[in-house]
Amino acid sequence: MSRLSRAADRIATGSSILTRRLFAGAAAWCARGRREDLTGWKAVLGILVRALVLGLGAYLAARIVRALPWLLWLLGALWLGAAWRASRKRPPPPAEEYPAGVPSGGDGEALRTLLLDLMGTGSAVHLRTVLQHLQRDPETASLTASWTIADLRSRLEAQNIPVHPKVKACGGGPTRGVRREDLAPSPAAPQGTSTTPSTAV
Repeated sequence: MSRLSRAADRIATGSSILTRRLFAGAAAWCARGRREDLTGWKAVLGILVRALVLGLGAYLAARIVRALPWLLWLLGALWLGAAWRASRKRPPPPAEEYPAGVPSGGDGEALRTLLLDLMGTGSAVHLRTVLQHLQRDPETASLTASWTIADLRSRLEAQNIPVHPKVKACGGGPTRGVRREDLAPSPAAPQGTSTTPSTAV
């Protein structure tokens, strides 16, 4: 592959990453408008308002670009630079950089505890609810701000916690989530000492 082809491939990969991040960020921002203390259409009214704000912003941006076409050159250059940087491979942060309560892939018991706390008396919890909690918590918000549902899912599955595509939980229709019955102790956790005395052979 030539140098030009590699550069084009890197920009294409970065553009795909940026697009996913933008859509995921917009979706997460809209989802944070949901009112947990309300039910019915009132609970999702905040989501609709935020979606309308995004739509209005996109419309105004399109009008500005049509009025000032030269802005496309500037925006294009900014996008290429951002895509180039986004496609750069970065090593995952070490486990000690993850604040308490964040599913880092190294503390399965803390993750299970977090999921059970979010379930309360329910039998399941949606990944959307878990992600919203992490992004609202001051201790984890800075780290998880750019996380998507897919990021959270990969960390759950790394701890052998199954993620089901259609889970019913309080606060919404069936969507990706975790069930209480799947939150058995981690396979790596030390087993309790048996109280039955062993018999010598």
